[in-house]
Order: sequence, then structure tokens, then C-alpha cells
Amino acid sequence: MNRRIVTILLFAFGIAAVCAYLVNRVVGNRIAQAHQSATTRVIAAATDIKLGTVLTASDLTTIDIAGSLPKGALLTPDKVIGRGVVSALYQGEPIIDDRLAAMGSGGGLAATIRPGMRACAVKVDDVVGVAGFVTPGMRVDVLISGNPPGQTQSLEGPKVKTLLQNLEVLSAGTDIQKDAEGKAKPVQVVNLLVTPEDAEVLSLASSQTRIQLVLRNPLDTDISQTTGTVMSNLFADKNGPVKPKLATITASPRKPVSHDVSIQIFNGSKLSEEKFASSEGKQ
Repeated sequence: MNRRIVTILLFAFGIAAVCAYLVNRVVGNRIAQAHQSATTRVIAAATDIKLGTVLTASDLTTIDIAGSLPKGALLTPDKVIGRGVVSALYQGEPIIDDRLAAMGSGGGLAATIRPGMRACAVKVDDVVGVAGFVTPGMRVDVLISGNPPGQTQSLEGPKVKTLLQNLEVLSAGTDIQKDAEGKAKPVQVVNLLVTPEDAEVLSLASSQTRIQLVLRNPLDTDISQTTGTVMSNLFADKNGPVKPKLATITASPRKPVSHDVSIQIFNGSKLSEEKFASSEGKQ
């Protein structure tokens, strides 16, 4: 091969290598700058924060998030400090505006009540209902039992009826948290999240009837149409009374009745008998 051609090829390869190196450096720097510019610093929880806690500066930290931010993410501490937590936060979790109560509403149970709703306390028995098994966030139905109005003692006995369904539990007892092991605590008062209308119904039922709470699956939001039941239904025979079997009488065929007339005739010592058909037999 011509020496001149070899020299030209080597020179071209050298130039190509230098260009490739420069392009790689430029593109790499552009990509790094793009990643750095897409990172946003947001406010996060510095430690695990319980429901109802009023946030302070010591509860907060910052983290960098690349790409799009979570909806409602808060960027400055002044929008977080002094607000109550309405849903438990965990260490390193970005703080979302919907997880905090409105500014000035404080913390505790009141901060967890959504606008337009009310917290209504219900006293439950330690033995019946869901006392000792209910925790905040669970869903329950409210059952009432007693005698209908105007009937001190109905002939059918006391009646039980489902009054309200699919109510959220705000707190159990004086706490709005589970115990250290995450278990429910035995309580006598449960606070339920209800509408103002349901609060009136529940308050009246608490003073006039006996209330019992029943747990339901939080994913089951269907409202059942129930009519209630009375004491007499519990002892009623659901199979109904046994009907006696009726005896079957089969009529035997009636034998025809003979209407013939028989006459015996004596002729000396000789006896003979003659039969004549009667007028009824002829008919």
C-alpha cells in the first residue's frame, strides 16, 4: 500500500478519536446538568410522626427528588411548621399537603375531622360490641336494640335494627393511636366520623337505646337493606309446623243387590223352588 495513503488514514483515525472524545464529554456534561436541574428539594419527615402531632422544625428535613414531584408536595418549612398531622408519617417520607390539617387548626383529634363532618362519641360495653378490638381507621356499623316508642313491653319483645352503616372510627378511648405493639386497647368510648344529620340520630339513639358496634371490611362499602328483627323471631320455628298426613280412604266397588223373589212349593213329599224377578229388579 502506498505510504502516503497509510499516513492519511492514520491521521483521519486520530481526528475521529479526538472528535468522539469531545462529543462524549459534551453530551455527558449536558446529561449530568439535566439530571441536576430536574432534582427538586422538598420537605420530608425527619422521623416517624404520629397522627395528631403538631409539627415543629425538629420534625422536618429535606430530600431531593428527581423528576416530577408528588402532588401536593411542600417545598418550604413555613408551610409545614405548626400544622397537625392527620395521617401518620414515616421517616424520609415527603410531606404532602393533604396529610396535614389546615393552618391554625392545631393537632389532636380535632385536626383529623374533615370539613363538613363531625366526631360523635359512642359508649360501648367492654363485653359486647367491638370494645377492645377497634382501632382508628376501621369501619363499623351501628346497631340499636330496645322497645319501639310507645311500647314499654311489646308482645314480640325487644327489637334490634341497623341504624347507621360504614362509619369511620376516628379514635378509641382517649387515644387516637394504637398501643406500642400496634394492637387495639380496651376502651369504653369510640369516636365515629359522621355527618351532622347522623350525629343527631346517633346522639338520640345513645340516650334512648342500647348501642352495639359491629366491624366490617373497609373495602366493603355496600349499604345493606335490613328490616331489623324482634325477639319472637329468634324463637320462631323457621321450618313451620308439621302438617298431619290425611288418611286416604279407597271406596270398594259396591256389589249389586239382588231383588229376586224365591218361592218354595211342597207337592206331597216333594219340594221345589221357583224364583221370580221383582218389579224393582226389572227396572
